Amino acid sequence: MSGKADPRTGEGTTPRTRLDRGRGALGPALELVHTERAPTRAVLTAELGVTRATAGAVAAELEALGLIRVDARPGAAAGSQGRPSHRLAVAEDGPVALAAQVHTDGFRAALVGLGGRIVATAPGCEVVDADPAKVLGSVVEAGAELLRETGRRCVGAGLAVPSAVAEPEGLALNPLHLAWPAGAPVRRIFAEQVRAAGIEGPAFAANDVNLAALAEHRHGAGRGARDLLCVATGHRGVGGALVLDGRLHSGSSGLALEVGHLTVNPEGGPCHCGSRGCLDVETDPLAFLTAAGREPGPEVSLLQQSNDLIRDHSTDPAVRTATATLIDRLGLGLAGLVNILNPDRIVLGGLHRALLDADPERLRAVVADRSLWGQSGGVPILPCSLDHNSLVGAAELAWQPVLDDPLGALA
Repeated sequence: MSGKADPRTGEGTTPRTRLDRGRGALGPALELVHTERAPTRAVLTAELGVTRATAGAVAAELEALGLIRVDARPGAAAGSQGRPSHRLAVAEDGPVALAAQVHTDGFRAALVGLGGRIVATAPGCEVVDADPAKVLGSVVEAGAELLRETGRRCVGAGLAVPSAVAEPEGLALNPLHLAWPAGAPVRRIFAEQVRAAGIEGPAFAANDVNLAALAEHRHGAGRGARDLLCVATGHRGVGGALVLDGRLHSGSSGLALEVGHLTVNPEGGPCHCGSRGCLDVETDPLAFLTAAGREPGPEVSLLQQSNDLIRDHSTDPAVRTATATLIDRLGLGLAGLVNILNPDRIVLGGLHRALLDADPERLRAVVADRSLWGQSGGVPILPCSLDHNSLVGAAELAWQPVLDDPLGALA
């Protein structure tokens, strides 16, 4: 079957020629399905600004690559008219990215498919060696074992670390709460371990909160925001990240949004940066346990101990006072960031998510009272919605070359 004639050239058009014309749309189309912004072929056609035939050819090619699934016979919704559009979804059995995360209380590896779906996870380790190569070798081996068990194709690997990562060298400049040396070349070490394990694809590394923000923007509570501010405290310290117009803002050398060193309590405790009363030491889990008069225990992480206190002992006067104190300090820091950045949404992770859940009105009131833009209408403040957003964000690093050029990346 030759297809219809092109009125401009007189040549026949086939699915292959339509695909050739729409080849540049493969990446944008995959990203639309990846972020659930194109649930049907009709929406894909409209979002790409192409013909139905071209959109069909693009979807078919992505399906042939094993990246998406096209449901050609969807059921029509009750009361709908006309032929229902083909539904699009990521392929549940498609390729995966290896995601790794290291934090003060251990490390974890996972396989993450398109759509931010965690396919498999390895048991986490609770000991972090002072030698980055040993730690990253262990987490990569855990990921390699997952790949062997699942038989999945791997497109690449991403690593999340609790440190600013300087570009372009990929150096962990300040792994303050790890025993690693400052300036450790984590990206190079991680890439070497990935290659040594026989894992295909490129390897990347970045700050854990930056990656959490990227994941939340694409798949979680930040979806649809134009300028998204993410602030989080996990096991120790406080990090921040900013997504501007859909892109992660990392500054000229990857060091932007070191929000942990905003002063929120001038009479507070000393910070690693040389100042006093920074968010980093005033609103992290250790600060909460100290404010609540609890001695940190070795059984579980500081984050879990803090979250358990807020959840299970909310009527305890000491816990209530500590919660209010940290909410006020966090709100003061967020207000300053709102004044500077004017985000249209804020998402909070780790202990900060638990503080928001404990008393959302108090936190929002502090931010509104202390920020110019907050007083003008308020900035939505939401809890992060992905439980493992740094892992999902690490996978996004590995998926990005595929999103940019599916054919080239998977050739």
